[in-house]
Amino acid sequence: MGGSTGIVWFRRDLRLADHPALLEATARHDRLVALFVHDPALANPSGANRVAYLHATLDALDADLDGLLVERHGDPASVVARFAAEVEAEAVHVTEDFGPYGRRRDGEVETRLVGDGRVLVRTGTPYAVAPGTLHTKGGTPFKVFTPFSRAWRSHGWPSPHRAPRSARFLEGIEGGGRPKTPQPTARTGLPPAGERAAHDAADAFLERRVDGYRDDRDRPDLDRTSRLSPHLKYGTIHPRQLLDRLGDGDGPSTFATELCWRDFYADVLFHWPQSARRNFAEAMDGLEWDTGKRADERFEAWTQGQTGYPIVDAGMRQLLDEGWMHNRVRMIVASFLVKDLHVDWRRGARWFLDHLVDGDLASNQHGWQWTAGTGTDAAPFFRVFNPISQGQRFDPDGDYVRRYVPELRDLDGKAVHEPWAAGDDLFTSALDYPERIVDHAAEREEALARYGRR
Repeated sequence: MGGSTGIVWFRRDLRLADHPALLEATARHDRLVALFVHDPALANPSGANRVAYLHATLDALDADLDGLLVERHGDPASVVARFAAEVEAEAVHVTEDFGPYGRRRDGEVETRLVGDGRVLVRTGTPYAVAPGTLHTKGGTPFKVFTPFSRAWRSHGWPSPHRAPRSARFLEGIEGGGRPKTPQPTARTGLPPAGERAAHDAADAFLERRVDGYRDDRDRPDLDRTSRLSPHLKYGTIHPRQLLDRLGDGDGPSTFATELCWRDFYADVLFHWPQSARRNFAEAMDGLEWDTGKRADERFEAWTQGQTGYPIVDAGMRQLLDEGWMHNRVRMIVASFLVKDLHVDWRRGARWFLDHLVDGDLASNQHGWQWTAGTGTDAAPFFRVFNPISQGQRFDPDGDYVRRYVPELRDLDGKAVHEPWAAGDDLFTSALDYPERIVDHAAEREEALARYGRR
């Protein structure tokens, strides 16, 4: 064949519009090949929900490519190099990966390609501002969110681009089209996947809910959040496409701040990759965690939504039912695990990653560290969420709890957050609901005592 061939290796950028790596490949080559590699190093630790959602997203991308997405399985270091030789590609184009594993993987792929006389071209980023871009005036990475956010807004980001009009993808390549092997089964129902679904979700949020986002985002009983996190996870929409559509006002500004938190945590992980598994604040390394049979039993009760604290149980059951949990409730259940049950935050973070459709290493691990008081810019450890008052404040009519804890459906209003105080007749109508596994006031004091002894 005459002319130049380039591979577009899709990863966390499963869309066609506003895709800088795709645009670069289109500009450089006469024809393209769309490739996705199922990498065991990423698939094996992923939960069933996330893997199934990835496959649904790949279905949508393949349809957008008229069935020309090529999928291969195995270690990318060897798979990509072999495939590039197979199609006689001069270059492989990717969106740059800033995670610890992704950087290492891409380095290995690049070495193999260069050895074969080919190149790996990195263009673009999954973030509004690429990790490693922003620094303090002293030239060091940011450890605190507020000054990072000021630098982030001041730096800005480019306007989004349309999908390329002239991209020509090759047909007839072995492995093209969705694989015939059985697809993974999610533990839950999945949200709609793909680029069109992402823009539909963005339209619904930006046109109807964003103006009230500042005031309503902490209310799990209301449908006021964007539900865009799974799409941001797999890049079916880019954050700059959302930022470009935000107008003025408190709601849009607050939503932009949430996107900034995503960039901040990615930046922290870029500079301190060990923070995915270790306390960012080394001074917290001496904190005592419970282990053994009792800790295991309490952890099991937490995972199944059987703690006896309604807002905690509602959140954990939402996670089991939907593969997603409201962000305010994520903080509540994380605080309960760490500071009421004295279980290491890493154990809870692993459970989340195993069940969340939107599970993202940087956001998940550092969100847990924020709540646990062990991370950069963390909430003080002595900030212990009271699950009763949190429920009463953010689920004032009890609708969220009743939605996921049907045993308590006969309790009205805020009474649902303290079923033990509802009176014998009402409480005995919910005999299937468990007693509280711990006393919050006592465990708060124990948590603070451990903090003092660390």
